Amino acid sequence: MRANSVPESSYGILLRDQTNSPFEAAAEEVRNLGYAVVDSGFTSAEITEIAKAFDAARNLYIAKYGEERLSSIDELNTVRSMLTQENEIFRRIALNDNLLSTLKLIMSGKFIINQQNGIINPPGKKYNQGAWHRDLPYQHFVSSRPLAVNALYCVDDFTLENGATFVLPASHKSERFPSDSYVQKNAMQVQSKAGSYIVLDCMIFHSGGFNSTLSVRRAINHVYNIPFFKQQINLPANVCADHFTSDEREILGFNYVEPASVEDYLRKREAVKK
Repeated sequence: MRANSVPESSYGILLRDQTNSPFEAAAEEVRNLGYAVVDSGFTSAEITEIAKAFDAARNLYIAKYGEERLSSIDELNTVRSMLTQENEIFRRIALNDNLLSTLKLIMSGKFIINQQNGIINPPGKKYNQGAWHRDLPYQHFVSSRPLAVNALYCVDDFTLENGATFVLPASHKSERFPSDSYVQKNAMQVQSKAGSYIVLDCMIFHSGGFNSTLSVRRAINHVYNIPFFKQQINLPANVCADHFTSDEREILGFNYVEPASVEDYLRKREAVKK
């Protein structure tokens, strides 16, 4: 046994977790630490394709809504609801098999996608994600099981230099935000390669770091939650469902749209019974 190696033997333990796949290992890390890194399985060509699609989507977004308008409301470094641009590649990122396999081990029962937003960490500047927060903001409670999970797809490598995401490990288990001294002592950055997902319990406190390089750091943020939360933007009203499977439609929220009337509610109940 080498000096400082992690002990492998144990005694006095009656219950323990077992992991038989990288997805189970990631789910265990999210449950205990609040975060994990999951490989998407995308090829290098697909990772490059996604990066190009991201830039094209951002350019379309700015052209549509206006740089001045977006800047005035601190939205210039965000591309809202990329799924609604109907580029098939954003669907693939949101419904990635490796990601969904992990989410199904973390969240019990049904879950839907709440949002898919592009995020830009600009070089040498502060930005709106560079502050501690939860992805269920303004909430100070903890739950026995995750209500929502964040999956941050890394368009670029996340490094110490370009502001890789900071986390406070296991803070999803505590209601209160800790003291400044605790934050300075325990905060850590999650480094990851382009093409991977940083998966977070949405109640873990996290923050983007300062990008000290000369290039932007790009990511696509997803929030998945139990169906009791409204989507940030109504995806079923803005996405064509023709090319989705029934399972994909469910994850995108098509089965959980609020009934427009009593008659609409009753028809949905009847459809479930058939």
